[in-house]
Amino acid sequence: MSADLSYELSAKQQLPVSRKDKALKLVRKLAGQKYLQVMALLGVAWMVIFNYIPMYSVIIAFKNYNIIHSVHDAPWVGLDNFREFLDDDELPGVIWNTVGMSVIKLAISFPLPIIFALFLNELRSLKLKKMVQTISYLPHFLSWVILGGILTTWLADVGIINHLLMALGFIDEPISYLAEPSYFWSIVITSDIWKELGWSAIIYLAAIAGVSPEMYEAATIDGAGRFQKMWFVTLPSINGTITILFILAVSGILNSNFDQILVLRNSLNESASNVIDVYVYQTGILSSRYSYSAAVGLIKSVIALLLLLTANQVSRKLNDTSLF
Repeated sequence: MSADLSYELSAKQQLPVSRKDKALKLVRKLAGQKYLQVMALLGVAWMVIFNYIPMYSVIIAFKNYNIIHSVHDAPWVGLDNFREFLDDDELPGVIWNTVGMSVIKLAISFPLPIIFALFLNELRSLKLKKMVQTISYLPHFLSWVILGGILTTWLADVGIINHLLMALGFIDEPISYLAEPSYFWSIVITSDIWKELGWSAIIYLAAIAGVSPEMYEAATIDGAGRFQKMWFVTLPSINGTITILFILAVSGILNSNFDQILVLRNSLNESASNVIDVYVYQTGILSSRYSYSAAVGLIKSVIALLLLLTANQVSRKLNDTSLF
């Protein structure tokens, strides 16, 4: 009994020392990473200030808020703003345009950067590879205001697109593309691919660069050609990256490119260009209906969260890869 008692007393005496050693070790580790820790803390501070603190103001979605009164003084209206949005006659068209364009973008724009990265990785000429990368990246650094002006000029009645199609005999007279709602979705999706294809391929190129060369050497010994290596080696190796980006893309399916659509839309193509973001801007922001626009934004955020959780769960079950 005395031996057991002395063992317990010694263990209790050593416990504070052990914790102290761990604390000192942690302090030394953080001191050695002080510059990284400062950078990380700045990022956390930015996220808290601009992402989390403003979330408190979502309460205005349940109030009749205006800029004259504070958030606390605004009268409580409950779910009236949400009911008004769900009863709006414009809602079916807005949802159709938003989801329709987003689904087509997801089906076309998502796999194209993967294919582009795969073929770009196969280029043996370093100069040609750099040139193609530079040309494909360049449109990303131009704002939609600039690109919208370029597209408006090209797609005009006297623009280069009409001149080229008429010269090739595909059309007999000029077409006002931006004045026709039937062309708007195609213009949006094509211009989005043109602007973001090269930039979106960067992360896939980075993932491909991490594939072990030994796997390619083993495939070569087995007699695999270039396309077989891409299909059986490269794609499975970057499957995790593809899955994570696909989950994020699914969660953002209600997010339309507001800048792009606002620049390209006009009164003639309004039936095809009226998406949720534009609807909120026109119906809520321009009319100073801040509570209404906050309610629509909250509905959109909740749906995005549900899509994220669903896509994450499905991905985890299908290929054992998920965000969390």
